[in-house]
Amino acid sequence: MGYPVKIQKVERPTNRSYYVNFPVALAQAIGLEKAENFEWWIEDKNTLILQRSRTKTLRKLKFKKT
Repeated sequence: MGYPVKIQKVERPTNRSYYVNFPVALAQAIGLEKAENFEWWIEDKNTLILQRSRTKTLRKLKFKKT
């Protein structure tokens, strides 16, 4: 089963962007987290491939002073 989505085009004075919204069911199925990095590839005119970036975002760790 597929999930239909619409592409949004946003034009601002400094840039133009297209947005794709992920359906919640799909995001949950792949364990999508806020601010994750992904990369797109074009396979052909009808197929885009979305893959998680291999590098993970580093988080700052807080250490307690003892």
